[in-house]
Amino acid sequence: MLSDVIAAISTPAGRSAIAVVRVSGRNAFDVAARVLDPFRPERARRATRTRVVHPTTRDMIDDALCVAFPAPQSYSGENMVEISTHGGVLVPAETLGALLAAGARLATPGEFTRRAVLNGKLDLLQAEAVGDLIEATAPAQRRAALGQLDRGLSTRIEKLRSRVLDLEALISYEIDFPEEDSGPVPPERIDAAVSELCVALRDLSRTAAEGERLREGALAVIAGRPNVGKSSLFNALVGHERAIVTDIPGTTRDAIEAPVSCDGFPFRLVDTAGLQSTDDRVERIGVEVSRRYLDGADLVLYCAEAGRNLEADEQDFVNQLQEKVVIVLTKADLLKSDDGLPAGIPASAISGEGLPELRAEMARFAFASLSGRADIEPLVTRERHRAALGQALEETVAFRDARAAGTEAAVAAVHLRAAVGALEAIVGVVTADDVLDRVFSSFCVGK
Repeated sequence: MLSDVIAAISTPAGRSAIAVVRVSGRNAFDVAARVLDPFRPERARRATRTRVVHPTTRDMIDDALCVAFPAPQSYSGENMVEISTHGGVLVPAETLGALLAAGARLATPGEFTRRAVLNGKLDLLQAEAVGDLIEATAPAQRRAALGQLDRGLSTRIEKLRSRVLDLEALISYEIDFPEEDSGPVPPERIDAAVSELCVALRDLSRTAAEGERLREGALAVIAGRPNVGKSSLFNALVGHERAIVTDIPGTTRDAIEAPVSCDGFPFRLVDTAGLQSTDDRVERIGVEVSRRYLDGADLVLYCAEAGRNLEADEQDFVNQLQEKVVIVLTKADLLKSDDGLPAGIPASAISGEGLPELRAEMARFAFASLSGRADIEPLVTRERHRAALGQALEETVAFRDARAAGTEAAVAAVHLRAAVGALEAIVGVVTADDVLDRVFSSFCVGK
């Protein structure tokens, strides 16, 4: 229940200098007072040294710091206490146990942030941005998450919602003054507003592919014939020896995946088995796995040894991939001349030659509209956002079509009300519990 006092450890388990234990709820200060000695909630937002004791035995658990955050000026919007204990496993766990013995219950995943949403401290888009910020592995992801946390996407959605409401207001004149031949508002004004709204909804929806790719990481698959340096390139981009490298063709039998950051953008880099016909059953399965990865790739790095032209079957393969392939000329350190070579990026896993240029090209290729920009415009980053925007667009188009068919204004306006509802669901104005459950299910317990 929303009034329950909840508690959780907010920092990862393991050896560390400090750990943070959070307590939140209407009676959080009462629970904290049973465990902290002394506890001075009147010294709001000031760190105070205190002893952590068990509420029943009064055994001392730790010498710690605590900060009280009275409602509503707290992360959750409730009375909240953060206790900084010594790190490790035992002390934070015993501190949490003492709080549970004093009347708190263990928080569910993301419950602190969920309460922040329900108490109006964050909207649902901001809450999702908190999770994205925690999961960020590349600077571009961090920038996008911070922009969303700063209400960048929320503001854009609210402007769209405002435009639908303005359109509803125009339609209300037709409903209120049916005796007018064409209503007090010129029909062309309404038509123009509908067209502009449809364009704005489509423009934001079109950012979904790149936004979701930014949040999840672009899938970049390294492909090519056996023994052309694919695994060496994979290791060089990852930054450590992740894949086995030998001079024996067919060493890689399965796909190996690792996260990498290229020019600040996130990638899921995959090393695959060499593409060739083979009688080896295991190697053949590896080739089949490679082709499945290629089908879902955002970008394919096709490797060919520097110093030779692509053969006919290689060129056919590259042509099939069309716009999602970048040719990498591997073992460039052995190349004496680049005359007559196919278009591509010469690179050497040994010397590092060409790797900065390859990383930059990967970023430009997968994140065309974002690469090279310091700020990231608000993007649709989840399927939930995309679906709701799609519904809002469908309802707006349905409204336009209903008007064109001569449908009564009051009936046609139902579609506008549905469009408003779809946009409000994105920011969480009206949000079902099952949606909240899905949003917060991936959060850590202490967030």
